[in-house]
Amino acid sequence: MKGQVLGAHYEVQQQLGKNAGRRTLLARDLKTNELVVVKLLSFGSDFEWEHLKLFEREAETLKAISHPAIPRYLNYFELDSPNGKGFALVQTYVEGKSLEEQLKEGRSFSEVEVKQIAKALLEILIYLHGRQPPVIHRDIKPSNILLTNRSGNSVGVVYLVDFGSVQTLAATEGGTITVVGTYGYMPPEQFGGRTVPASDLYSLGATLIALVTGTHPADLPHKDGQIQFEQAANLRPAFADWLRWMTQPSLDKRLTSATEALQALEQPSQRNIAPLVVRQPPDSKISLTQNADSLEILIPAKGLNSNTGLWFLIALLYSSTAVILTFSLGSWFSTEMVPPPSSLSLHIWQKQIILWVIMVSIPSVLGISMPLGTDAFTRVRLRINQHKFFFTYEPRNPEINVNSVHKSVQGLRQAIAHLEYTKRPSTKGRRGKHKSRIIVWIGGTQTFTIGDYGRITEPELDWLAYELSDWLGMPITRE
Repeated sequence: MKGQVLGAHYEVQQQLGKNAGRRTLLARDLKTNELVVVKLLSFGSDFEWEHLKLFEREAETLKAISHPAIPRYLNYFELDSPNGKGFALVQTYVEGKSLEEQLKEGRSFSEVEVKQIAKALLEILIYLHGRQPPVIHRDIKPSNILLTNRSGNSVGVVYLVDFGSVQTLAATEGGTITVVGTYGYMPPEQFGGRTVPASDLYSLGATLIALVTGTHPADLPHKDGQIQFEQAANLRPAFADWLRWMTQPSLDKRLTSATEALQALEQPSQRNIAPLVVRQPPDSKISLTQNADSLEILIPAKGLNSNTGLWFLIALLYSSTAVILTFSLGSWFSTEMVPPPSSLSLHIWQKQIILWVIMVSIPSVLGISMPLGTDAFTRVRLRINQHKFFFTYEPRNPEINVNSVHKSVQGLRQAIAHLEYTKRPSTKGRRGKHKSRIIVWIGGTQTFTIGDYGRITEPELDWLAYELSDWLGMPITRE
């Protein structure tokens, strides 16, 4: 096809790409002698009318917009040649390599460079989403982003290309929606045909994750729909948190606009960042079950440990000693030298009981107690669904004693006002004091805490604080 002239004055130089009835060609405008890009839609065997709808929409969109980082519309015409019929869209040519090409060549991107790319693309999205009606690209990915004029510490000039999947919000009203996009870069709502400006933010976030990890987002681990990229990238916590925010599967938890996303990127202190904890400590016995609809945390009871076991042995030895001394002293204090056997037994038994009560009361009088409280046998359960929450301190075996629940709090999920994580240094000898704990505020006045009961360590509290904050979509205040 090289050398063929299209539309009277576009001479084909080479083919740049081909996909689903479309071809992208590099051509020279014989009138201006400038290179241009010609996109062809042919009525071939793989043609679908939906392709023509998207092709015409791309041409209309490019004609209506003007941005220095978006190829400019030049021409649109019908194509009738011996090779077939179709339509052609002509736009300015940007000489540069796509991010996908650079990744395939082995280039790695630093966090500073990725942030530069993010800011440039967000500026483009602010322009597109600010149009009336808003323009949604729907296919942001490495192959649709070009870099040119790289120099010094600058990553280069960033261009967003290929508006073949573009959609305006006006186009969604009163008609069917075509599901387009690229797997791994598409947000969940786009699979259902729904797209909003925040959908482009997800695709941008997934693209940036591909840059920092060098891995296609679909090939990274996923947890409840969230891309787990942290282990594959060496990022500062603030930037990693921002990427998680951009790629939240739920629209309710995602950044809502490009303006908001740019502000959050430039001023990360405005968001209370959750700790970078993504895995449960390997020796943890805590059970956590979650999905899109519910979350349940079960913290096991402390049970007997080495300290309580030692105190149990001390108590056993003390009790045995008390029994021996009681009977010995009871016999010694008897003033009846030769009483009848029955009278003697009763009299000594009464004195022995009195002495035994006095001896076992000595630890209480002196303030000595065994550090084995109810928390040793109390487990903690928290259940939250889309409507309600249930928080209980319960015995380790509730089937045995169902009436021994120490505390129960329940209510509407929307009543959960905020989360607070208080870290305190441990102080020996002061039980219940200076403990690290997660405090869940209900309506601003009532609270329940995680950390007071059950077997739980500070790394586990860090992990649970992250999971609660992430699942509820609520930042956690730290003290």
